[in-house]
Amino acid sequence: MTVASESKIRISEIFGPTIQGEGHLIGQPTVFVRTGGCDFRCEWCDTLYAVDSEFKSQWKLYSAEEILQQVEILSQAPLLITLSGGNPALQPLGSLLEQGHNAGYQFSIETQGSVAKNWFSQLDHLVLSPKPPSSGMTNDWLQVNKCLELATTAEKVFKIVVKDEVDYQLAKEVHKLYPTYPITLQACNTHHKTSHNLDNILQRQRWLTERVCEDHWYQARVLPQLHTLLWGNTSGR
Repeated sequence: MTVASESKIRISEIFGPTIQGEGHLIGQPTVFVRTGGCDFRCEWCDTLYAVDSEFKSQWKLYSAEEILQQVEILSQAPLLITLSGGNPALQPLGSLLEQGHNAGYQFSIETQGSVAKNWFSQLDHLVLSPKPPSSGMTNDWLQVNKCLELATTAEKVFKIVVKDEVDYQLAKEVHKLYPTYPITLQACNTHHKTSHNLDNILQRQRWLTERVCEDHWYQARVLPQLHTLLWGNTSGR
């Protein structure tokens, strides 16, 4: 890899404006910058096209300037830019954040917290999504702590995907470890590889809502994947 290519950012897709479909910022207008590549392989990943190297030929290398230019064409005015993936923390995004802020944009990143970068200090929102047991992945809590430490001025929140009771208990443990940070729970989308089944999605969401209320866990916020309810299991949403 040349020095020039090291400063490039691997992109799976850029789309919007749309709304943030999940987590603490749900419903907020945003443009998504979805990077390519991930250090995790979750069992129920719904964006494999931005994760698996099988799709690497579909990803493109962009400079920060090129990405911001596309965002400006799409948005027509400054708004929230959501950095997603894959794991966007694998990419050199510091220059994009600096240039975007100078142009009036804000930035939110969604990451599992497995990689901490110095440019986290430039974020406006850090959404940490440690993976539950159903994902088949193991969390590095030292790296999660490092992410929190580096995101000095960002709003810091947790988002946990919950498939079953074991996942739910992991979410409770996360809240015990980080009680001062807001936490959002969302039902796992287990039907992304098949046809869109609204009844199954809502059934799982009802179970999670009832479980939290029965447990009197009033600090947790339970939210759906709004984009899945609106547009189903499609990319560019």
